[in-house]
Amino acid sequence: MADTGTSVSNLDAAEWAKQDNRRFLHVVYRVGNLEKTIKFYTECLGMKLLRKRDIPEEKYTNAFLGYGPEDTHFVVELTYNYGVDKYDIGTGFGHFGIAVEDVYKTVELIKAKGGKVTREAGPVKGGKTVIAFVEDPDGYKFELIQRASTPEPLCQVMLRVGDLDRSIKFYEKAYGMQLLRTRDNPEYKYTIAMLGYGPEEKSAVMELTYNYGVTEYEKGNAYAQVALGTDDVYKTAEAVRQAGGKLTREPGPLPGINTRIFACLDPDGWKTVFVDNKDFLKELE
Repeated sequence: MADTGTSVSNLDAAEWAKQDNRRFLHVVYRVGNLEKTIKFYTECLGMKLLRKRDIPEEKYTNAFLGYGPEDTHFVVELTYNYGVDKYDIGTGFGHFGIAVEDVYKTVELIKAKGGKVTREAGPVKGGKTVIAFVEDPDGYKFELIQRASTPEPLCQVMLRVGDLDRSIKFYEKAYGMQLLRTRDNPEYKYTIAMLGYGPEEKSAVMELTYNYGVTEYEKGNAYAQVALGTDDVYKTAEAVRQAGGKLTREPGPLPGINTRIFACLDPDGWKTVFVDNKDFLKELE
């Protein structure tokens, strides 16, 4: 086992979370046609293709796209599995959020390129923020949110959960996130909670949605996980364990690349992978 600094067994999880440098690294999901998706993300959503990685022995290819370099930005990691052209998105996954300076213009551009707009640009019901919804070639939804220039345009991952209070407590305690705000919408029978490692207008956040009376969702096989950075996977894994999280991969180096990671599930079974910050930067070199 690698040097884990202070003893992991007597870890003060809350204290460790305050010291740790955590951030959103990647959101990982599967697509049926990599080139088509890359074209949509670059031409319609304004992302850049950052790198591609083909693993023929495992029969898959990854493409990393985003609005800035991976060492400073939250980016998408697309996975194409050889020969698989369709996935089930399920009912639990909600959408990704992208902050843009002009939603109306972005929607016109997407339409001109043949993209699918599922909600026209306009203010949110009962509010002032201008939004729109579009779909990528696989049916993943993207919420376009009008926001003055932001350092983190890829700004949200929305997932549905069966018990919002339980999820908030878990994300605070296990992942060390802050509850930034909640909003209840009784008219449409849902409540949302925004959680993250910094203010919403400058950082990526998890948007957890509770629909009144719905406790379980179908996850499908399309959306995979969020990857988060940590200074010490062993300590963070212990904090997750203390909070009742289920580890699906114990902390340690990945075969072949030696990057230390661990994987875990939240109370609804949504997967998160924590990656060692220094190892991640080495991987990018």
